[in-house]
Amino acid sequence: MDLPPLSQSFVLHFGEMGSRWGINRTVGQIYALLFISAQPLTADDITERLGVSRSNVSMGLKELSSWRLVRLSHQPGDRRDFYAAPEDVWAIFKTLAEERQRREVDPTLSMLRDALLEAPGTPEEQHAQARMREMHDLIEQLTEWFAEVRKLSPSTLEKLMSLGSAATKLLDIKDRLLGAPAAPALAEETKP
Repeated sequence: MDLPPLSQSFVLHFGEMGSRWGINRTVGQIYALLFISAQPLTADDITERLGVSRSNVSMGLKELSSWRLVRLSHQPGDRRDFYAAPEDVWAIFKTLAEERQRREVDPTLSMLRDALLEAPGTPEEQHAQARMREMHDLIEQLTEWFAEVRKLSPSTLEKLMSLGSAATKLLDIKDRLLGAPAAPALAEETKP
């Protein structure tokens, strides 16, 4: 690998994490390299810096393109393709979350909806279907929440995240003002 030590450490870490996230190690390394690169890189640049085969780089770039995590560009007078990661980390996060939802959550919701339309034939199936309904309802609620969160600007998201546990206090105040029972504190929820 032809990278300075700090960059190499980051790229190697992303390669290892990639396998935990369900992607090829080389794909993780390619993305990490593009993320930290000051300039767009060609496939040959990536091959040289990572010390991997050109075919692995091509396949990795195709996969990252399918996830919408790389931008393809061209430079005047140069016929090669140049690749870069999006600059905005919030856009990257939103893209990753949207793609994971499309690839993992949406098919699960579809399967659960189909299962809930079936007529259970036994008490065991009734129990299983009731559990599936709980899972469906939670995933659907999270999906609706995420759709609302995606509409927020990055600055609003940062403010929301910086609230931390203060968000619970705000909800308690809202409940008191509206006369609703207060939600139990997190510490109380975790007591046996």
